[in-house]
Amino acid sequence: MSSLEKDIERKCSLWAIDHGWLVYKFVSPANRGVPDKIFLKKGRIVFVEFKRPGGKLSPLQIHQIKKLKLQAFTVLVIDSVEEFIHAFL
Repeated sequence: MSSLEKDIERKCSLWAIDHGWLVYKFVSPANRGVPDKIFLKKGRIVFVEFKRPGGKLSPLQIHQIKKLKLQAFTVLVIDSVEEFIHAFL
């Protein structure tokens, strides 16, 4: 993960916490490629994969995102703080 990607993830997580979201790092050792974080608020669950601007998903990430979406979960791929805030307002 590049430092820019880490910066985006950190800034978005701090914004979400300040706006009442619960924020958890999503780590699933037996299921590589899962999104980076889970955001929860008032019954809403959003999985987020953070990328640096122009960053691409790996085939494994694409597969994991498809599996989550098939279960009707919201999954976002975010590459800017502004995009994140817009999606969470």
